[in-house]
Amino acid sequence: MQRPRVLVVDDDEMIRALVSAVLTHEQMDVIEAESGPHALEILSVEAPDLVISDVMMPQMDGFQLITKLRATDEAGSVPVLFLTSRMDPSDAATGLRLGANEYLRKPFTPQALVEQVQRHLADVGGADRTAERRIALHDVATLREQVEAIRASGRHVMLARITIEEQLMVEARFASVGWADVLEQLGALARARLGAGTVLAVAGADLLVGAVDAAARTFGDDLAGFARDIADARFAVRGESVRLTPSIGWSEAANAISTDTALERTAIAAAAARDHLDLQPVRWRVDLSPTTSRAPSRTARFLSAITTPYQILLTLVLGLVVPFFVYQALYWLGWDISVVMYPTIVIALAFTGVLIWSEGFYALDPVRPPKEPGSPPPPATAVIAAYLPNEAATIVDTVEAFLRVDYPDLQVILAYNTPRGLLVERTLRQIAERDPRFLPLRVDGSTSKAQNVNAALRHARGEFVGMYDADHHPQRDSFMRAWRWLSNGYDVVQGHCVIRNGAASKAARTVAVEFEAIYAVSHPGRAQLHGFGIFGGSNGFWRTDVLRRTRMHGFMLTEDIDSSLRVIEAGGQIANDPALISRELAPTSWHGLWNQRMRWAQGWFQVSKRHLRQAWRSRTLTLRQKLGMTVLLGWREVYPWISIQMFPLVAFLAWRDAGLQNLDWFIALFVLTTLFTTTVGPGQTFFAWRLAAPDIRRHRRWFWLYLLFATLFYTEWKNTISRVAQVKETIGERQWKVTPR
Repeated sequence: MQRPRVLVVDDDEMIRALVSAVLTHEQMDVIEAESGPHALEILSVEAPDLVISDVMMPQMDGFQLITKLRATDEAGSVPVLFLTSRMDPSDAATGLRLGANEYLRKPFTPQALVEQVQRHLADVGGADRTAERRIALHDVATLREQVEAIRASGRHVMLARITIEEQLMVEARFASVGWADVLEQLGALARARLGAGTVLAVAGADLLVGAVDAAARTFGDDLAGFARDIADARFAVRGESVRLTPSIGWSEAANAISTDTALERTAIAAAAARDHLDLQPVRWRVDLSPTTSRAPSRTARFLSAITTPYQILLTLVLGLVVPFFVYQALYWLGWDISVVMYPTIVIALAFTGVLIWSEGFYALDPVRPPKEPGSPPPPATAVIAAYLPNEAATIVDTVEAFLRVDYPDLQVILAYNTPRGLLVERTLRQIAERDPRFLPLRVDGSTSKAQNVNAALRHARGEFVGMYDADHHPQRDSFMRAWRWLSNGYDVVQGHCVIRNGAASKAARTVAVEFEAIYAVSHPGRAQLHGFGIFGGSNGFWRTDVLRRTRMHGFMLTEDIDSSLRVIEAGGQIANDPALISRELAPTSWHGLWNQRMRWAQGWFQVSKRHLRQAWRSRTLTLRQKLGMTVLLGWREVYPWISIQMFPLVAFLAWRDAGLQNLDWFIALFVLTTLFTTTVGPGQTFFAWRLAAPDIRRHRRWFWLYLLFATLFYTEWKNTISRVAQVKETIGERQWKVTPR
C-alpha cells in the first residue's frame, strides 16, 4: 500500500523537523518547504495527499499560499491544515473560508496532530466538498437531530451555550450581518480550541456547542480556555475591531433527559455565568434552577446555629486544650515530645520575627518606578466599585475627586449595585451630563465587587485601568505615576492606601497606623524579599488586556488576592509603589472592623487552599518566588495556631514537673528568642512611622498607642480572627458583609 505523502510548509526549521519526525513515525512520507514560494515550486511537480502550513511566514503567508493553491487544478482539492500560534478568531474564520480544512494551534501534541492528519487523509472526498470548508453553523433542530443520533449510537455528548454581552451593541452598529460575522468567527475559534468534531449551532443570538465523548472535567477546562480565547481576541466585524465578553453555561446531554431539556439547562447555566462575567464557565446544577427550592438539611441547620462565640471557643479548644492532652497521652505512652516541640515552637516564632524585620529593612529602599514613561500616556479608565446603600454618603465626593485627577484622557466609571433606587443616583446622572468623562453604571443583580468590576470592563476604553473602592480619593498624579510602571513592562502596580479619617475613633486610628505597616512596610518589603508584589483590592492599576484576561472571581471573598496570584502564576509582573497614594476611610467601630477582617482572613484562607499547590507546580515561578508563596500562603495560615502553642507546652511541662516553680526559665534558647521576638512589635511600628505618609506620620502619639494596644491585645485579636476564619471556611459558612462607610 502506498504511503501517504504530506507537504509541511513552515519557515521554522525546528517545527518542520518536529512535524516530519511525528508523521514519519506514522509511516508517512514528508516533503518540507521553508516558504510559500518554495511550496508552490514543489506543488508544481509533486502531488501530496495533504498540506500542513504555517500562517505567519515571510514572503508569502499561509493565506496567500492557500489562495494560490485553491486556484490551481492540480492541487485545488488537496486538504490543507493550518498549524499556527495565531488564535485570533478572524484569522481562523479567514483560513477556513479560503479553503483550509482545519486550523490547529501551537503548541500541539503529536497525538492531536496525527489524529487530524489521519482523519483528513481518510476523508477521501472531504477536500472536494468546498462548502464544508466553511464553518457549519446549524439551527437548533439540526443540532437536536445530531445529538440524538450520537446518543442512539451509545456515545455521550456535552452541550454548551455561549452568550456574548456585547451582542446588542454589535447588532445596533453593524446590523444582523455584523453579528453573523461574529458567530462565524466564534465557530472557528470553537473548532480550533475544542476540536474539529465539535457540532455547532445557533440559537437566537447564542452559539451552541456539542462535544462528543468529552469528559466533564476536561470539557470544563476546555471551555474556560475558550472563554479566555474570546476575551483575548479582536473580532473583525465589517472592517472594524471588536472586543467581546463571553458567558458560558454547559451541561451533559444525559440519556435520561431530552436534548431540549439539556439545552434549557445550558441557558440557565449561561445566565448564571452572565451574572459574574468572570470568564468562568458554569456547569448546570439543580440549585441554579429558579423553581428549585429545597429545605435546608439537618446538617445545614446545625451548622447555621454555630455562632461566632462558639467558633472562638472551638479554636481555643483546638489550639490549647487538644495539644495539652496530646502531650499527656504521648507521655503516658513513653514519648516526651516536648523535647522536640519546645525548640520547634521557639524557632518558628523567631522565624516569623526574622521575616518581619527583613520586610522592614527591604522597605527602607523600595523599588522605584522608571523616571520616564516608556511611551506617551494613553487613554486610561478609573473603575470605582460601590454598593450604594452603604456608600451613598461618600460617593459624590469620591467621583468629584476622580474628576480632579491630573491626566490628559481619563474615563471614570462608577460601577455600582443597589437593591433599590436612591436619590443620589439622580445627582450622579447630573454629573455625567455635566462631564462626559464620567459614566455611572448600575449593575443590576450584582452581589459582589467582582461583578461590578467585570461589568465595567465592557465600557472601559483605557489602555490601563485604575481600580478603587467607593471611599478612595487618589492623588492628582496617580495615573501618570502608574503609567511609568505599566509602560515599562509591568502588568499591575499596587499603590499605598492611606487612612483619611484616623481621628474619627480609636478603631480608625488603629487601622491608620496598621495600614502604614501594611502598605508602606510589608507590601514593598515583601515584594523585594519574595520577588513579586500583590494587588490589594484598591488603588491598583492594571493593563486592561491583563484585567480582561484575568477578571475578578465573585466566588472568592478576596477576589483581589486571587486575581494577583493568577497574574503571577501566569508569569506577570506586579510592582508595589508606596509613593502611589490614595486616601480612604477606615471602619470606625470594632464590630465593623471585625466583619472586614473576618472576610479578609477567610478570603486569604480560600486563596491559600486554591493557589499554594498551584504555585509549587508552576513552571513560570522561580524557586525564590515559590518559597515566597509558601510563606505568604502557607506560613500565614499556620502561624496563628503556632503563636499560641507555647501555652499548652508550658502547661504540660508544669504538669510533668509538678509545678511552674520547678521549670527552668533561663534556658539560653528561650531567653534569646524571647528577647528577639519582643523587638518585633516595636521594630515594625518604628518602620511604619519612619515610612508613613506625612499626614499620618505627624501623629506620633498614634504610633505609641498602637504599639501598646497591639502588644497587649490587637495582635492576638487578629490571630483569633484568622483561626475562626479557617473554621468558617471549613464548615462552608461564607458571608460577604460590606464595610459601612
